[in-house]
Amino acid sequence: MGLQVGIVGLPNVGKSTLFNAISSAGAEAANYPFCTIEPNVGVVTVPDERLTILEQLVHPEKVIPTVIEFVDIAGLVKGASKGEGLGNQFLSNIRSVDAIAHVIRCFDDDNITHVAGTVDPVFDREVIENELQLKDLESVEKKIQKLEKIAKSGDAKAKKTIEGVTFIRENLLKGVSVRAMDCSEDQLDAVADLQLLTAKPVIYVANIDEGSLPDGNKYSNALQQEVANEEAQVILISGSIEAQIAELDREEQELFMSEYGLNESGLDQLIRASYELLDLITFFTAGKKEVRAWTIKKGWKAPQAAGTIHSDFEKGFIKAEVIKLPDYLTYKTELACKEAGKIAIEGKTYVVVDGDIIHFRFNV
Repeated sequence: MGLQVGIVGLPNVGKSTLFNAISSAGAEAANYPFCTIEPNVGVVTVPDERLTILEQLVHPEKVIPTVIEFVDIAGLVKGASKGEGLGNQFLSNIRSVDAIAHVIRCFDDDNITHVAGTVDPVFDREVIENELQLKDLESVEKKIQKLEKIAKSGDAKAKKTIEGVTFIRENLLKGVSVRAMDCSEDQLDAVADLQLLTAKPVIYVANIDEGSLPDGNKYSNALQQEVANEEAQVILISGSIEAQIAELDREEQELFMSEYGLNESGLDQLIRASYELLDLITFFTAGKKEVRAWTIKKGWKAPQAAGTIHSDFEKGFIKAEVIKLPDYLTYKTELACKEAGKIAIEGKTYVVVDGDIIHFRFNV
């Protein structure tokens, strides 16, 4: 399954600088709004030391990591829901992503203009959130109008659906985002087709100056306090530092980051946070031709996991042969694991665990 994260924010908050640092797509960075007119997509590999371990044990012809797509979307301004700036273009681009990385400026720099005239992360967050809520409200009201016409004919399903959509509308009018609402499954199902913007999970990326690493500053602290009641992570990143890290090899990166008290790069933080936010895990397939990482939802059963490789694997699923990485490390080969009784034969009800090494058996 592909994972796509949209990088959003007001103009001049460091979105494109961050994007350039974490991908090779090379979005243009400039000190004026809307320099990123078309969404730039950068595909980056997900770092996983377990792949390196398996490569050393199996010696495959190739190693294929799982990937994550970052989409750099043009800066949003107040009034975007009504078409201001790039407005609707921005909002249509964001509908397709799985999660949102909301970059918020948390640094002072007289050379970089702030669209509102002053650095205020709480205000910046509210502008984006309000515009997304207004756009969702527009979508919801259109659906209610359609459902009311259908309900007049006596359609019971339409009447029930209206109740769920109305609940969403009432909360949006109060300034509550969908992800923060106490919605039932039926209410969420009622608006699932709308791909509501405020239903998407969010990671807040506080773009701080390098002097504020690793603990942040007054701006990032204010942002963290503002979103403390949300189920969202706040990541502290310095765009300028990330740009320098991206130019170094792995060994140099570790030395460079240690100078700033960092244990991992901003990219690694963002990937890890995205996986946690979306409840994702990784399983592996390992053979002489290739060692490969696969991303699935936590809680998926073996046939579903098999389906990420090929739909035929799920349809014709027979069993899953599962090896735990610690056992692979101990016995070194798949044959030795088998002889030691360390290959578990699992059926359709087996729930895949993060780090499982699996060989699927299936009927064509």
